[in-house]
Amino acid sequence: MKKVLTYGTFDLLHIGHINILKRAKELGDFLIVGLSTDQFNIEKHKEAYHNYEDRKLILESIRYVDLVIPEYSWDQKTLDVNEHDIDIFVMGDDWKGRFDFLKEYCEVIYLPRTSGISTSKIKSDLHSVKNG
Repeated sequence: MKKVLTYGTFDLLHIGHINILKRAKELGDFLIVGLSTDQFNIEKHKEAYHNYEDRKLILESIRYVDLVIPEYSWDQKTLDVNEHDIDIFVMGDDWKGRFDFLKEYCEVIYLPRTSGISTSKIKSDLHSVKNG
């Protein structure tokens, strides 16, 4: 069985999220998603609308996702890859090169992002409508 791992906050779920999860799942048999905890998002200076438990429930409801694990820190990726016997590590290509250190343990693939959509864009668009 080929295991795939990706990470993210997955707040304000949109087609870009679904696309990366679908493409990640197509690379293997079992997709694990490392979901940023609320505390880790605070450390990253990232504000999520939904709390961790709600984002986890949403992700677990997506047919491409087999397991959701908490992401507590930047440094846990090597541990997670080894602990879960990961074959392929996947991230969006906006992270290209950032996780190449994992190539020692598994294949690393950076997938193209879905153009025209992001959580940041959604937040910006909503802010513009509210203040517009």
